[in-house]
Amino acid sequence: MGKSLLKTLLIAFCLVLTACSAASNLQSFTDSRDGYRFLYPNGWVEVDVKNATEGVDVVFRDLVERTENLSVIISEIPEDKSLSELGTPSEVGYRFLKSRQNDDSDREAEFLSADSREGENHEYYILEYAVTLPNQQQRHNIASVAVSRGKLFTFNLSTSEQRWQQVREKFNIIVRSFSVY
Repeated sequence: MGKSLLKTLLIAFCLVLTACSAASNLQSFTDSRDGYRFLYPNGWVEVDVKNATEGVDVVFRDLVERTENLSVIISEIPEDKSLSELGTPSEVGYRFLKSRQNDDSDREAEFLSADSREGENHEYYILEYAVTLPNQQQRHNIASVAVSRGKLFTFNLSTSEQRWQQVREKFNIIVRSFSVY
């Protein structure tokens, strides 16, 4: 009985450590002016966005895997609109896909999945895409979308398809850490 209990406790401890290790090595970023926060990996640095596309508020990238990056894009929407009024997770995901394809016809994208989650005071859609760049590089993007104070917030994480399996768990934690207030 004692050995069984000890084994169970040891297994539970190992599971907790495994879950914590995926969330470890993350730092917190807060933009109190625009009202959002998220976690990002150690070793990522903020990139200057002065000449970025309209709406891009912040960009971080990995110092080692330089093509891995995250961004927050803020768009104006009618003040009284909620996320669900913009559509279901799938509808919003397909709409984003179509707008990106119209903006950059050299990229091919495939909408993989859509989900929703409830935060403290806001609803979030989690969207996942496979992207092929003009140079045939395969990318994997995962995004969290939310509405707050008449603004649509899009938090996007991107990596190569080759690295996706290695960073999948951590990226899912990061994308779910995004919150607006």
